[in-house]
Amino acid sequence: MILTTCKTTPTQHSHPPKPPSHTPLPIPSQTLSLKHTPPAKYTHLTVSSWTATISHHCRNGHLHEAASEFTRMRESGIEPNNITLITLLSACAHQPSITTITFGATLHAYAFKHGFAVNDIKVGTALIDMYAKCGRAGSARLVFDQMGVRNLVSWNTMIGGYMKNGEIEDALKLFDEMPMKNAVSWTSIIGGFVKRDCHEEAVECFREMQLDGVVPDYVTVIAVISACANLGALGLGLWVHRFVMKKEFRDNVKVSNSLIDMYARCGCIGFARQVFDGMSQRNLVSWNSIIIGFAVNGHADEALSFFYSMKKEGFEPDGVSYTGALTACSHAGLIDEGLKIFANMKKVSRNLPRIEHYGCLVDLYSRAGRVKEAWHVIKKMPMKPNEVVLGSLLAACRTQGDVKLAEKVMKYLVELYPEGDSNYVLLSNIYAAVGKWDGASKVRMAMKERGLQKKLAFSSIEIDSSIHKFVSGDKYHEENNSIYSALELLSFELKLCGYVPNLSGKEPYEDD
Repeated sequence: MILTTCKTTPTQHSHPPKPPSHTPLPIPSQTLSLKHTPPAKYTHLTVSSWTATISHHCRNGHLHEAASEFTRMRESGIEPNNITLITLLSACAHQPSITTITFGATLHAYAFKHGFAVNDIKVGTALIDMYAKCGRAGSARLVFDQMGVRNLVSWNTMIGGYMKNGEIEDALKLFDEMPMKNAVSWTSIIGGFVKRDCHEEAVECFREMQLDGVVPDYVTVIAVISACANLGALGLGLWVHRFVMKKEFRDNVKVSNSLIDMYARCGCIGFARQVFDGMSQRNLVSWNSIIIGFAVNGHADEALSFFYSMKKEGFEPDGVSYTGALTACSHAGLIDEGLKIFANMKKVSRNLPRIEHYGCLVDLYSRAGRVKEAWHVIKKMPMKPNEVVLGSLLAACRTQGDVKLAEKVMKYLVELYPEGDSNYVLLSNIYAAVGKWDGASKVRMAMKERGLQKKLAFSSIEIDSSIHKFVSGDKYHEENNSIYSALELLSFELKLCGYVPNLSGKEPYEDD
């Protein structure tokens, strides 16, 4: 974003702005201090020379050295200009910590004292960005309100800062107050919604952007495609793909990777393959996306074929690649192949197995009904198991009817995640499935004592680019009568084909 090309918006102040107040922060022993003894040899240097040296330290991530250089600069009698301040503030923004926010606040005080914070758009915007990235949205807004002049970048940076810090209402309120909006403004809101898992809101915002006549850029498109992937909104995803094909960024690798992921997550692995095959350039993310896409859609052979092909193409598999390959083996019951890949990862690859890889190994054994071996993996893991790993084994215990092992796993889960309602429900259902109603009752009592309630899960379906959600036993949809009529017809046809429902282990929570 080029600041000088943006339209400015003057702001009125009836009184001179007061210097910003900052809550005192604890300063670590190695602080970015502004106190140094200046050697006489520095007195001949110009502000450009000092700024160049400071910029060199910042580019290399050495903020402490840059701060020391800044101190020597001032004590040699040379005052920094706006470029010096922007350089240091940008470095603070990229290395957020208590130490850097303290140094950033010191730079803010200097900038305010010398008029940069109020009168220089670039410095003011750099201050907003620094505070926002350090988690201080309130301080960022203080700078924004005190700026004597603002441009689109200033507004967009403040809105993006609010979204980054989860202050969505403040972001939307400021967005509505903007005198003019561009693609970056809309993308800040849409991208913020996606990062906060508010995918329906992101899609709705994208529709408003279209109505407003603002043309989305490739960053907007990536955010919208991500929202479609999370919602399973294939119709909108197809529309976005058609839109992409008409734009200059149609060959953008990041956009193509997003499309592969979206199609795979919507179950259209054929379309994902078409996008992958049509790419003129691919990166590691491209290979990982198609491998995982094949794996989660049950195409284990294709996933493993691409996993081995990426090596021939010169791409070294990373942790994500191995997760995709192990997931493929797990879904297809390829235990020996999965164990071989896991062993190869430990011995040949530079990637040390992480918890998700051990989780795949547990899932591999669990899906094959080898729950004792899965439990052995958990006991020997070099890290503590998480809820996903333990939950995978607990679900397998239900399938195998292994109550004793389920109780052991649940003991771990209660210690690690005492608030996990789904684990209690699963254990209760395991007891019920084998007819141990006393055990199921005790689990339900334990849930009540802990104040836990089963969270309602929901299913969703996209029709004409609209998302419809349903919970179990839902009777409130506007097409409720038609839906239940269709279900009764399907049930009747299933019974004609010989289907007999298994009601022996009816879940005690089914009708809650």
